[in-house]
Amino acid sequence: MTDTRIPHPHDHFMKELLSYPETAGALLRERLPEAVVKFLSAKPPELISSSFVDEELRGHLSDRLFKVETINGRTAFLYVLIEHKSTPDNQVGWQLLKYLVEILKQWEKKHRNWDRLPAIVPFVFYHGLDEWKIPDEFLHLVDLEESWRPYLLNFRFSVLDLGRVPDRKLSQDRRLHARLLALKYATRKTHQMAIRERLIEALRNAPEDLHPIVRYLVYVYCYDEQTLRRIIREVRPEEEETMMSQFAQDIEKAVRHQALQEGIQQGMQQGMQQGMQQGMRKGLLEGEAKGEAKLLLRLLPRRFGPLPAEICERIYEADPNTIEQWADRVLDAKSLEDVFAE
Repeated sequence: MTDTRIPHPHDHFMKELLSYPETAGALLRERLPEAVVKFLSAKPPELISSSFVDEELRGHLSDRLFKVETINGRTAFLYVLIEHKSTPDNQVGWQLLKYLVEILKQWEKKHRNWDRLPAIVPFVFYHGLDEWKIPDEFLHLVDLEESWRPYLLNFRFSVLDLGRVPDRKLSQDRRLHARLLALKYATRKTHQMAIRERLIEALRNAPEDLHPIVRYLVYVYCYDEQTLRRIIREVRPEEEETMMSQFAQDIEKAVRHQALQEGIQQGMQQGMQQGMQQGMRKGLLEGEAKGEAKLLLRLLPRRFGPLPAEICERIYEADPNTIEQWADRVLDAKSLEDVFAE
């Protein structure tokens, strides 16, 4: 399998996980402070379909907002900010403050005659490689005189640093446990062989999550084909060929799209520098050819091992249509000769 950089795979995977009320409820009840959890009613949290993260930060931040009911009949909100970077963001308190204000502003538009604002409990979910050591309060970011502290705005937030939780204690919920296990090791690539057996064990208890979890492995872990087949075979062997075929098609499309976009972008830049329409057209064509060549040079070694130098030269010298024909043969070909057969 190749390294496919689809947009924000952690974001898609985590948002899907928290789209199920029971799964989200299990995570929040297990990881929020006891002082908060003991006042939550038995009703599952209600997902609010809004995101408050700034567009330029959505590459490493995502969020989920839930409306909950307390045992005393109050309505409150639980706000989950998901940090995807490998290193904790020191300014997370500032991000939380901005998003909490936006949540209240949105709420106020629907409750013009309010007497009291709803409570919003912030919660940070982090699955990066480095340990989270940032203080869990907003005033950590403020340059203040210590005696001013009682008079300044402040709030605390809970943090789940997934890397510090032992595998066996990730969750008592079987489906949540399997997904958190995959997320925990997404940035810990040196442990992939060890995690394989733990994933198989977890997926046997949650076979309905096999497809989304293996798909996440394909896009993030870059496991080889035999390892992926082993995981599927141990959980749902009857789906092995169907799933692998689908993943292969998805990967080829993702790689092709990325390679073409890179090539076209290079071509556009070259054409713009030449400052002439003819140069632009030529640059686009050359960029497309480079993109197709990159695609093929990524796919072939994954199937057939290191490539001879003459094969690489042949690919770089070919036109886009010829390269596309060769790429179409990669999945079914049994040898390099089959790919380049006239």
